[in-house]
Amino acid sequence: MIIRTRLAAGVCALLAALTAGLAFPAGAAAGEPTGQDAPKVDLVLDVSGSMRARDIDGQSRMAAAKQAFNEVLDATPEEVELGIRTLGANYPGDDRKTGCKDTAQLYPVGPLDRTEAKTAVATLTPTGWTPIGPALLKAAGDLDGGDGSKRIVLISDGEDTCAPLDPCEVAREIAAKGIGLTIDTLGLVPTAKLSRQLSCIAEATGGTYTSVEHQDELTDRVNQLVDRAADPVVTPVPTEGADRCAGAPELKSGLYTDREEFGQQRWYRVEVLPGQELRASVSVAADRAVNPGYGVLLRAVTVKGREIVRGEAAGNGRTDVISTGLRYPEPERDDADGDKPAAETVCLAVTHSFSAASGVKATPGLPLELTVDVVDGPSRAGDVAAFGLGRGWWLLGVLILNGFLAGLVWGWLSRWRVAVWRTN
Repeated sequence: MIIRTRLAAGVCALLAALTAGLAFPAGAAAGEPTGQDAPKVDLVLDVSGSMRARDIDGQSRMAAAKQAFNEVLDATPEEVELGIRTLGANYPGDDRKTGCKDTAQLYPVGPLDRTEAKTAVATLTPTGWTPIGPALLKAAGDLDGGDGSKRIVLISDGEDTCAPLDPCEVAREIAAKGIGLTIDTLGLVPTAKLSRQLSCIAEATGGTYTSVEHQDELTDRVNQLVDRAADPVVTPVPTEGADRCAGAPELKSGLYTDREEFGQQRWYRVEVLPGQELRASVSVAADRAVNPGYGVLLRAVTVKGREIVRGEAAGNGRTDVISTGLRYPEPERDDADGDKPAAETVCLAVTHSFSAASGVKATPGLPLELTVDVVDGPSRAGDVAAFGLGRGWWLLGVLILNGFLAGLVWGWLSRWRVAVWRTN
């Protein structure tokens, strides 16, 4: 009895598995982007006087940083070009103007000579001020040029002491340049104020913030960030949308980045041939404090102003990124003269309803990423998942056949079981 029951269950499970395999074919792997230039990383280390504090595993913050750097240098991938910049390492005096210029390139960004880099790190002694803003500006210059990934890893134990040059505003200005640079920050035994400042710097460029209280945590996190720089990435192409469709930039398939002011609308143009489909999506990030309750709207509009399709999304303050998308298939059409049909110009309009919190600067605008993909239309079954849109009858037919076969098998086994029971 148990064997027959298991046999019936196994047959049903096999049929279900076959159905799942037919209905949901495996997706194709996404293409891996390749970069021609080597990835670059600039480690920016705070060497101010507060790094003398002995509160990391019984040693000073400076000693923990040196040990972590030595281990990171040993583990840095060969393909990564790495440099080291310091802040507060050279001026021990009390003159604020001079102290706020105290940032220097300890080891230039380039192919890594591990012995030379370790020797340079060994010479560091906690000295002066904490000019985070100026150091970030200089570090961005260290990484200038090339189209490979660029990453700044900032390690500090105290907030910036060189206001009014706000390091958070500096990070936003760096991001607004569209050079694809990411800033990750690490706070050594951080205060609440330092955590807020370092988090703001990281968020402005899509980076991460990590609180560190132990030397092994520092080593592991910096190693992760250096390794991440070597991963293949798609660098968005900087573009600048217009205030109307007529003067908007024409975009091809790809990933683009732009900045949009509060209350502003940005326009872009895409050429779509008959038989093709436009797929577009947009993400807007709040890289500063904003009021809760916001949304983003992406519209596809004809050059004459008629809306074709739209995508919209709303948020309530729980996330700092909001995204939406749309699809527009351009129908096939025949040209009267037999020539190739002309492409249609589709205008993409991006609008968001973020509003700045009290005292927050409105410039530069909020970062947005726009993805544009123009593909062959969905008339081909292989172009979309599950045998194409509007072809659900395939799945329905397979499910009906599955149910019919399972019913026959189960009925036959049940009748056979009853006959055996009557015989016995």
